[in-house]
Amino acid sequence: MADLQVVGGVKKLNNQNYNTWSTCIMSYMQGQDLWEVVKGTETKQPEAEDNNGNLRKWKIKAGKAMFVLKTTVEEDILEHIRDMSTPKEAWDKLLALFSKKNDTKLQLLENELLFVSQRDMTIPQFFHKVKSTCREITELDPQSQISETRMKRIIIHGLKPEFRSLVTAIQGWATQPSLVEFENLLAG
Repeated sequence: MADLQVVGGVKKLNNQNYNTWSTCIMSYMQGQDLWEVVKGTETKQPEAEDNNGNLRKWKIKAGKAMFVLKTTVEEDILEHIRDMSTPKEAWDKLLALFSKKNDTKLQLLENELLFVSQRDMTIPQFFHKVKSTCREITELDPQSQISETRMKRIIIHGLKPEFRSLVTAIQGWATQPSLVEFENLLAG
């Protein structure tokens, strides 16, 4: 039961959290030596039992991996993998369901990025907001990766007016700071 408590700390997969869920579940399965039956070298069931009991061992690992997958998804998503016979099939089905480009969500995120402003956020909160929105856009459409330079321009545009003089001074430097350095300068 101790194993379930670790998985229990991961929010069940729903229609909005695939990237977080998949990252956590992948790490969990790697730690439990189950990942090999999902996306590794043991994704296919051995054809026959051998002297080492490899078929039995595979069935146990596959059963554990399927249990993890089926108990960490919402019921409506479970319907998509309920009848899958291997963890690889189930994982690939979930990947296919959630990695499709969602043009509407992509458009909403890009609009959000255009109008993002610091308002009552602290500098770290504001930087996190911009960076996480950029990351979500890239996850939905890898061709739309947002450069660090563009992120800095977006941040500069959304900063409170009290930071304008500091930004102007920084922009005059011969070598521009990285995004992390820029955040530290503004926060410090």
